[in-house]
Amino acid sequence: MDKERINSGDIIDTQVLKRIFRYVQPYIGRFYTLVFLTVLIAFLAPAVPFFVQKTIDNHILVNDYRGLVNMVILLIGLIFIQGIVQYLHTYLSGWIGQSVVRDIRVKLYRHLLSLRLRFFDRTPIGRLVTRNISDIETLSDIFSQGVAAIIGDILQIVVILGVMFYIDWKLTLVSLSTLPLLVLSTYIFKEKVKVAFNEVRNAVSNLNSFVQEHITGMSIVQIFSSEKREYERFREINDEHRQAHLRSVMYYSVYFPVADIIMATGIGLLVWYGAKGVLHDEVTIGVLIAFIMYINMFFRPIRQIADRFNTLQMGIVSSSRILNLLDNQEHIDDNGHHAADHLDGHVLFKNVWFAYNERDYVLKDINFEVKPGETLALVGATGAGKSSIINLLSRFYDIKRGEILIDSTEVKDYDLSVLRRHIGVVLQDVFLFSDTIEKNITLGNEDISYEKVIEAAELVGARKFIERLPGGFQYNVQERGATLSVGQRQLISFVRAMVYDPEIIILDEATSSVDTETEELIQEAITRLMKGRTAIVIAHRLSTIQNADQILVLDHGEIKERGTHDELLALDGYYTQLHKMQYKEVL
Repeated sequence: MDKERINSGDIIDTQVLKRIFRYVQPYIGRFYTLVFLTVLIAFLAPAVPFFVQKTIDNHILVNDYRGLVNMVILLIGLIFIQGIVQYLHTYLSGWIGQSVVRDIRVKLYRHLLSLRLRFFDRTPIGRLVTRNISDIETLSDIFSQGVAAIIGDILQIVVILGVMFYIDWKLTLVSLSTLPLLVLSTYIFKEKVKVAFNEVRNAVSNLNSFVQEHITGMSIVQIFSSEKREYERFREINDEHRQAHLRSVMYYSVYFPVADIIMATGIGLLVWYGAKGVLHDEVTIGVLIAFIMYINMFFRPIRQIADRFNTLQMGIVSSSRILNLLDNQEHIDDNGHHAADHLDGHVLFKNVWFAYNERDYVLKDINFEVKPGETLALVGATGAGKSSIINLLSRFYDIKRGEILIDSTEVKDYDLSVLRRHIGVVLQDVFLFSDTIEKNITLGNEDISYEKVIEAAELVGARKFIERLPGGFQYNVQERGATLSVGQRQLISFVRAMVYDPEIIILDEATSSVDTETEELIQEAITRLMKGRTAIVIAHRLSTIQNADQILVLDHGEIKERGTHDELLALDGYYTQLHKMQYKEVL
């Protein structure tokens, strides 16, 4: 398993922020409201200490009871307004963040659906899950705890500083004498935690990839008694995750006590100098108490701002990963406009060359024709290129050179969804979703009626075993069809292909994993399905393709022999050797 390493980069990547904020456009009115509330909070915060000072100096010290009552009512009202504004600010920032998260997650998933299979061949699924879930959720922090909160903190610091200098500049300078130490410790903390957070995100992605891959492949792990080795690998990866978290916790556990000590020192100096001023009638008691409140309000956002910058940093890192995935253009170009309600099923491969990379061709100058209603069989050793041919027909991959035509029209000129709707595929490795049998057959297509599902199941011979299951067609097969046998899953996949009534049917080792009785059912259904349809069959069991109209023998991406079963036997070549080997196995 490849371990992901992505560096944080600069604390603020303006290009990433600009792109992310494009997703705020549908909610721009609410965003401007959030900015207004942020500014309002910054100006409301220092108002309470200011009125406390006025209350003490102008009313308490002069025994003005009525004035005191009025000021208390004013303070209560001000605090109440602050609470409402803070509530609206917190809710609105979270609302905007989650709305953007929803939109980006939908866009990202739609983008993943359009990517070609080659991308998924080399990208760990766990990493894609991390992008679509964890990274996008972290992105919401840009709005709830990142940009808006940082702007609010900075504004609050500026406003408080301005008020303090306006009231007493000497007292302000004494109060801020420890500020350089706090700024230095905050900067060090920010840099250390930035690295630690990035290590945590990398560890989470690696952990997700490992868990997803090994749970999916649990049968292989257990078959080869690899539980202990995989357990040790998991412990190692999990320990990396733990160590990364502990490093961030350690930085927090050091920074906040240090910041508290620095702040307490500043307050101590303030009280010492302010008390001297009170004794010499240079400072009022109200001013001293207000300054104590100001200094707490001043240092608090400075402490928080480092944490917020790191939150913003992680949001930017996650955003960068998401945007890189959205920028990936490894998708099949769906520029074709040819849409046909019906195909005759005439298939033609002309001088087709194909490679999964730029160098190693797996298909070399492939030429063949399948007329409507005919059956073409592909045989050959593993890696000969059989599956590549059927993948190219459905445009899961694009060819390097040559032409592939269906009914005299190149496959790239078809609308992609239309092309694939006319081609039914039964794969060797059957995948069933955690849902009902009916939904696994229709794949949620509401145009396919329940009656059509039953009719297709009857034709395949799957209806009896399905109706014996609890709930019949509403039986939940669990993830990957774990509660069904291999043969049952194969039958359901066959019904899935039949219910779409395709003009071209592809069978990729469709009977290789079933017992003899089930194979007989499928062979009978295949006979019915192939009637009037073009069929391309991949099979190791040569007995299943003896009646094919044409058989291609592939070896290392080239067609070595072609003809009917009898014609190929008469050649006494590669096909004959395969036939003799299988005949010996049967004996």
